[in-house]
Amino acid sequence: MKILTCTTPGKFDYGEQEMPKATADHAIIRIKRIGICGTDLHAFEGTQPFFAYPRILGHELAGELVSFDNAPGFTAGEAVTFIPYFNCGTCIACRSGKPNCCTNIRVCGVHIDGGMAEYLSVPSYSLVHGQGLSMDALALVEPLAIGAHGVRRAAVEPGEFVLVIGAGPIGLGIMEFARIAGAKVIAMDINEARLNFCKDKLKVAHTINARTANVMDELKRITGQDMPTVVIDATGSQQAINNGFQYMAHGARYVLVGLQKGEIVVSHPEFHKREATLMSSRNATRQDFEHVIAAMKSGQVDPTTYITHRVDFSEVKDEFEGWLNPANGVIKAMVSLD
Repeated sequence: MKILTCTTPGKFDYGEQEMPKATADHAIIRIKRIGICGTDLHAFEGTQPFFAYPRILGHELAGELVSFDNAPGFTAGEAVTFIPYFNCGTCIACRSGKPNCCTNIRVCGVHIDGGMAEYLSVPSYSLVHGQGLSMDALALVEPLAIGAHGVRRAAVEPGEFVLVIGAGPIGLGIMEFARIAGAKVIAMDINEARLNFCKDKLKVAHTINARTANVMDELKRITGQDMPTVVIDATGSQQAINNGFQYMAHGARYVLVGLQKGEIVVSHPEFHKREATLMSSRNATRQDFEHVIAAMKSGQVDPTTYITHRVDFSEVKDEFEGWLNPANGVIKAMVSLD
């Protein structure tokens, strides 16, 4: 089968590999769609902290179930996606119902080879029914589940002001599920085109360009001087993450969905006097996947909104670097293997 490997930062190579063989408790999927996410882009740049080369990227995937073992309720030939965070099932996190942060986690396309290939073997327990959704939609369940999980971590309540820093695909998903939770969403970014996308496509009422606006003044104006009671970072930028602490209302929660390699720096007195809560949000759970699928099926989320670029698998090597350029307006690039 054909594969595409990120051999070193900044370099892809096509190659061939033996097709996966049927094994106990595993399923084989014929890959039909590959969504390109920030993790893939950061891996290509060499800035992803949990990464080693060479690596076959790809974990936002949808395809046709070819064969399986120990997957009750599934049928060969059905459309599926899967939860790409493979967990051990026995560590403290797994025993506590948090397989998304398993101490021995292996994320498909990060710690182990992923789905930029014609076929992929995955643990049967990770399979997710397609429930009538299109292949495009199924490939977008995972990134939207990341956002849904961050919102669930924040325990967003109706009427709250939720500031989402970063209007990339993950940030947009956070905005969607904060809205579904009843929040008043504020989108912040330094890319005006992405902020316009928030206004025009997602109907976000409040947007702030952190490069051109006085952020503190704008937040006070929007919130009636209160400041946001939830701040969620989806940038992975050290500067943005550190700046986010000052945007919290007293008693607020700050959730870090974005990830970067450096240190968090915060004024302890400023954080302490707010009696603030800081938490990270890693990956997602089956509950989040099901929430996303239900939102898609009910029309609360239109996954096709996010797809701005489409390419065939044979074109990825030539097109990938261009997706890093903000001028190209990429929200979500979708790769087809039809």
